[in-house]
Amino acid sequence: MSANASWEEPVSPAYWDAACRHLKRGDRVMKRLIPRFGEARLLSRGDPFTTLARSVVGQQISVKAAQSVWNRFAQHAAPDGGPLRPAAVLTLLPATMREAGLSARKTEYLLDLARHFDDGRVHVERWVDMGDEAIIDELVAIRGIGRWTAEMFLIFHLMRPDVLPLDDLGLLKGISLNYFSGETVSRAEAREVADAWAPYRTVATWYLWRSLDPLPVDY
Repeated sequence: MSANASWEEPVSPAYWDAACRHLKRGDRVMKRLIPRFGEARLLSRGDPFTTLARSVVGQQISVKAAQSVWNRFAQHAAPDGGPLRPAAVLTLLPATMREAGLSARKTEYLLDLARHFDDGRVHVERWVDMGDEAIIDELVAIRGIGRWTAEMFLIFHLMRPDVLPLDDLGLLKGISLNYFSGETVSRAEAREVADAWAPYRTVATWYLWRSLDPLPVDY
């Protein structure tokens, strides 16, 4: 994979328009919010290994810093500009990865991620038929990947339609501002609001993120 561009064209979910119609019919906030963003919608690009590797690189640092580290790491792991491969990452020395700006812990996480993909401990080809929770269970077995990261993967890579990431601060803030006039909301209150969004809680979450930052997230 090149440092700054994806090697695959982005795709959007086939269900998006139907989801928007459903949400606008059943939720007053969504009826107001969705038209504000025109044709913008969730996009997925890249492959599963690259998406997860980027999530590890970006943990606990700014978006700008993460991109800089990723660029250097990708130059080592895929110098020909092709897709990032687990086997290629496993050939890198930890010292080389550290020179790219990765911490010792993130270096360990990326190598563990690469091993899981390289030896078949994650069942990428089966994910299309697996439920969300089964995929989350596989992913959180990898060092450095928690439930939130797994849920972001379900949304941004697999584009599952009904993910509700209750550990996401942006979602809770979006619910607070749009449904509770800025008052702090609990996870239970957020879940109650989101009941009306099913089976398209991913789509409603995406629009609430957009209400906080109009620039769509791109993984």
